[in-house]
Amino acid sequence: MNDIDLIFKALSDPIRLAILKKLYSAESVCVCKLVEMFDISQSKLSYHLKLLLSANLINKTSEGKWNYYSVNKDVVHKVLTYEIIQELFL
Repeated sequence: MNDIDLIFKALSDPIRLAILKKLYSAESVCVCKLVEMFDISQSKLSYHLKLLLSANLINKTSEGKWNYYSVNKDVVHKVLTYEIIQELFL
């Protein structure tokens, strides 16, 4: 049940939903690009990414000094209905 709490907490913020939306339509996005896309400080972006990671809604891979993020579609598809995914992300 704790995982569900983390997932819904992560989904409850408009900024985190916007991050998920950007990531859903891309294969993988560098954190440097995410900083450019959102009008928030890097520390705030890191906080939001941390919550999404802890809820297992996104994946992180490191290449050199950069981190790349992508949506964990398996988890998203288990938690959200097809209709909600269509409305939020497509």
